[in-house]
Amino acid sequence: MAHDVKVPSVGESVTEALLVQWLKNDGDTVQADEPLFVIETDKVTLEVTADTAGTLNIKVQEGETVAIGTVVAVIEKEETSERGKKSGPEKKETPEKEKGPKAEEKSQDAATPGGNISPSALRLAEEKQVDLSDVTPSGPGGRITKGDVLLFLESSEDRAAESDTSEPDKAEPDTPASDKAETDKAETDKTDPEERVTRKPMTPIRRKIAAHLLKARQNTAMLTTFNEIDMSRVMALRQAYKEPFREKHQVSLGFMSFFIKACIEGLKQCPQVNAFVDGNDIVYHHYYHVGVAIGSGKGLVVPVIRHADHLDFAGIEKAIVTFVDKIENNRLELADLEGGTFTVSNGGIYGSLLSTPILNSPQSGILGMHKIEKRPVVVDDAVVIRPMMYVALSYDHRIVDGREAVTCLKQIKACVENPERMLLEV
Repeated sequence: MAHDVKVPSVGESVTEALLVQWLKNDGDTVQADEPLFVIETDKVTLEVTADTAGTLNIKVQEGETVAIGTVVAVIEKEETSERGKKSGPEKKETPEKEKGPKAEEKSQDAATPGGNISPSALRLAEEKQVDLSDVTPSGPGGRITKGDVLLFLESSEDRAAESDTSEPDKAEPDTPASDKAETDKAETDKTDPEERVTRKPMTPIRRKIAAHLLKARQNTAMLTTFNEIDMSRVMALRQAYKEPFREKHQVSLGFMSFFIKACIEGLKQCPQVNAFVDGNDIVYHHYYHVGVAIGSGKGLVVPVIRHADHLDFAGIEKAIVTFVDKIENNRLELADLEGGTFTVSNGGIYGSLLSTPILNSPQSGILGMHKIEKRPVVVDDAVVIRPMMYVALSYDHRIVDGREAVTCLKQIKACVENPERMLLEV
């Protein structure tokens, strides 16, 4: 009995997906709920699992874009009959028709390290006569992907090119040494270094990110206001309580929870920043769904912490950890990305000192955090060294005036520099 494996629906607006990688080989035995393949849409990357156990028969190869609902594989369920129970296991001989390319592919697959290689990588290796034991795997569980084989071929070409340029010319042994040196020099002068380029199609997520950011720049009157925050109090508070916090809540106390709490206070004081334009109307939100920008290998994604104002510090930190785990394991759902009213982005983890964040449409505000750096500042007419952070608030000037934007950012600054006021709600 056969069971179709289809590309699942991940949202009404998503009509197709890229089959990024098979996690199992053609002919493998799979168990129910075992990961089979990874798909990527213009919004999420998702790992698809098996609904039933059986033998996997792959119909669509990696790298192909298919419509939602397409059958990409078939799982042949194992059937046990009374006859089979009585007669016991029978030794199956390989039919003649299977002694063709399929059987040869399986035997070569088994010869690779752990037999863990994608079909497309195997075909390319056979075509280019690559010894797979020389290829460094990068896929899950030490799986060799097509990209690994391509990378090996590129590095081999580079080594060959270096060898060709460094080896002396042996074709004309009778040429005098002086004449030969001049000839080699002339040939070297004429030969320019190879100008290599690599052209790759944008992934669906990267195309969506590009279109989304371009739309934000074209359809909003974006402006940014800047300030700087003294991180001394927050750092001291975090240092004093991070261990008790971890022991009680099983999660680390980071800076993001302080900033999200502070942003909520700023949005309460300036509701325009938590609103957005819808045609000729302004939609004001009386709730706070805060998006947190998280970088991944596929691109920047912004999962949303819903009703962040109802969560304590531990609840916010746990939500962020859950999102990071989902992204790393390709489990992020479309629902995790929808409905945000404001966004916080932390470029400081990459070392950014100052930047202008782009609005996450249709939202009207985004806060950019940056690296903490010790700088001389004036406190009570004295120059002191303090850990400082530049912050940037980008906003849609169509509905947010400079006064509201500056007021909102000043409130965020006041809350982070005096974190106790967030606990006392003053």
